[in-house]
Amino acid sequence: MTIELQPISYADACEYVKQYHRHHPAPQGHKYSIAVADDQRVVGVVMVGRPVARAYDNGRTLEVTRCCTDGTKNVASMLYAAAWRAARSLGYRRLVTYTLITEPGTSLRAAGWRILHQTKGGSWNCPTRPRIDKHPTGQKTLWEFTVDEVKV
Repeated sequence: MTIELQPISYADACEYVKQYHRHHPAPQGHKYSIAVADDQRVVGVVMVGRPVARAYDNGRTLEVTRCCTDGTKNVASMLYAAAWRAARSLGYRRLVTYTLITEPGTSLRAAGWRILHQTKGGSWNCPTRPRIDKHPTGQKTLWEFTVDEVKV
């Protein structure tokens, strides 16, 4: 079986995430999405957008907001690597993403990403902007890939 990268629309990527992601719905928007397909069907998608944390939204940083596969081997690391190459070719200098503290990050490590730190977790719900949490609010690992990691 051959797997290869291919473009995917926002709507199709959202539908894939809705069908396969374990703990998150599709994000509200994106800058771009990339799919991996075998000879017959899409086996994974990555969605990249502006950073959710305002402190990282500096115009040169993007965030992988969803990476979702059906479990096909090596697809997640292929998507994380492709997401960085696309971001870099668009002039971005940094790409970040989060994983749950319980996830080992094997695919991220395989794609060359590094751990920046562990977050405290928690909800963004507050009296001035109430929210209903539909996602895990526990501690997370923040990963990054920057131009500094690229060997020229």
